[in-house]
Amino acid sequence: MFDDLDPILHSQVRLAVMSILISVKTAEFSFLLENTKTTKGNLSFQLNKLKEAEYIEIRKSFKGSYPLTTCEITEKGIISFETYINSISGYLNNFRKQNT
Repeated sequence: MFDDLDPILHSQVRLAVMSILISVKTAEFSFLLENTKTTKGNLSFQLNKLKEAEYIEIRKSFKGSYPLTTCEITEKGIISFETYINSISGYLNNFRKQNT
């Protein structure tokens, strides 16, 4: 009756990152940090989890003499995010049916 939820996306920070990237496609680390309201260490850890799952690509470069980390959502990440949203919708729709 209920679809399994992707354990990679079923984390507040990882879901927030994917929610941001699904709309902007590419974002700098500082932008993600500001919008997820987490710590640098936690964000780095969560980004690595998303990278290991091949949901995002991480690029490291320099902007002037400062390091720059950029994250981009992959096709696999887009599909996984959409599947997750559809699965969550099933849970919510079931709740609505029971309460009407």
